[in-house]
Amino acid sequence: MKLKIPFIAIVLIFTIQAANAQTDSLTTKPKQKTTLLKTTVLPISLITGGLLISGSAFEKSFQESVRNSVGEDFSTSVDNYTRYAPIVELYAADALGIKAKNHWFDQTKNLTLSIIITDFITFKIKKISNKTRPNGNGNPDSMPSAHTSSSFTNATVLYQEFKDTSPLLAYSGYGFAATTGALRITNNAHWLSDVLVGAGIGMLVTNVIYYFDPIIKWNPFKKTDNITLLPEIDNNRYGFYLCVRIK
Repeated sequence: MKLKIPFIAIVLIFTIQAANAQTDSLTTKPKQKTTLLKTTVLPISLITGGLLISGSAFEKSFQESVRNSVGEDFSTSVDNYTRYAPIVELYAADALGIKAKNHWFDQTKNLTLSIIITDFITFKIKKISNKTRPNGNGNPDSMPSAHTSSSFTNATVLYQEFKDTSPLLAYSGYGFAATTGALRITNNAHWLSDVLVGAGIGMLVTNVIYYFDPIIKWNPFKKTDNITLLPEIDNNRYGFYLCVRIK
C-alpha cells in the first residue's frame, strides 16, 4: 500500500489550515472573547471552496491523480474509526485529570448538540445535492462527506476544550479529522469538494455552539466531579457509559 504525495498533501492542508485559523484564540488574553466572525471564517471558506470546485475538471483530475498514486485497488476501513479518535482523546484527558474548559457534562452536552445538528445539516444537503460518488456506487449522496463532517465536529470540540490548557492535545484532533477526510478521497468514496464542505460544516456548527454556550449553561452534575458520562457512538447505535471515580 503506497500513500504518496496526494494523500500526505491532503492531510497537511487540512491540519495546517485548522491550526492557523485557530491560532489567534491562543494568543489573545483569556478575558477577551473571540468574535463569532473569527470562529466562522475558516469553516465558511472551506464550504465555499468546496462548492466552487464541485464537479470541476480540477476536482476530477485531482481524484484521478490520487487514485493513480495509491492504486485502484486501495481500500481501508480505518476512516470508520479515526473520526471517533478525538472523542476518545477528550474523555481520556478528562480521566487523566487534564484541565479542560468545561465540566464533563458541558463537554458531553456540546458534543451531543454538535453531532445532532451537524448530522441533520449533512444529510439534508446530501439529499439536495444529488451528487454521485467517484466510485459510482450507492445513492447519489456524495456531498458532503458525513465521515468528514463528524470527524471535524469531534476535533473541534476537543480543540475548544483544551486550546488554552493543552494546545498539543487540542490540535491533535484535527490530525485525525484530516486523516479521515483524506481517506474518504483515497478510498474513492468522496470527491475533494465533499470533504471540504463536510469539514466546514463540522467546524462551523461546533464553533457556533461553543460561542453561544454561556447562554445555555445548565449542569446538574456541576458538583459531582467523580462521575463521568461517556458517549458510545458507532455506525449502528448511540449510547452512553456511566463511569464513577472512587476516591
